[in-house]
Amino acid sequence: MTSSVTQTSATAPHSSHLPRVGPSSYLTLHYRITLASGPAEGQVFADTFTGRPATLQMGSGQWAPGMEAPLLEREEGEEFDFELSPAEAYGDRNPELVQKLTRQLVEQHADAPSDMQPGNMVEFAAPGGGSYAGVFKGWDGDFAIFDFNHPLAGTALQVHVAILGVL
Repeated sequence: MTSSVTQTSATAPHSSHLPRVGPSSYLTLHYRITLASGPAEGQVFADTFTGRPATLQMGSGQWAPGMEAPLLEREEGEEFDFELSPAEAYGDRNPELVQKLTRQLVEQHADAPSDMQPGNMVEFAAPGGGSYAGVFKGWDGDFAIFDFNHPLAGTALQVHVAILGVL
């Protein structure tokens, strides 16, 4: 699936007097992300239209590059939809990122609650002072099973965007 964009705004695209989104623009926008595949297809994952607008610094890693690409060259005031394949959004699921870790390793390196339940997001200390997170899937004897895929990996997304401001 390749990304497809449908214009839904009454605003004429690319009129010369409005600012356009560039690779390092700072945006104020509303967006709605709906899951377009998988068991939760049709479920709204995030929606700012019901509250305050969001801000987005293009190119800073806040959104996956594939999610930012359809925003480039758009003008302030435009409202549009686009769909992304899993690879364009947060990637395909990688079975190698489902890992078995010893209880000892979890106790030493994770900020895990003592009563971990399947579905809990657990943060691990990474070498060099960073951190990474995984979803606890359950116990297999003395091993904890964690999924380190992005929660939206393997899911196509339908995105509706209204660009309110471009700096």
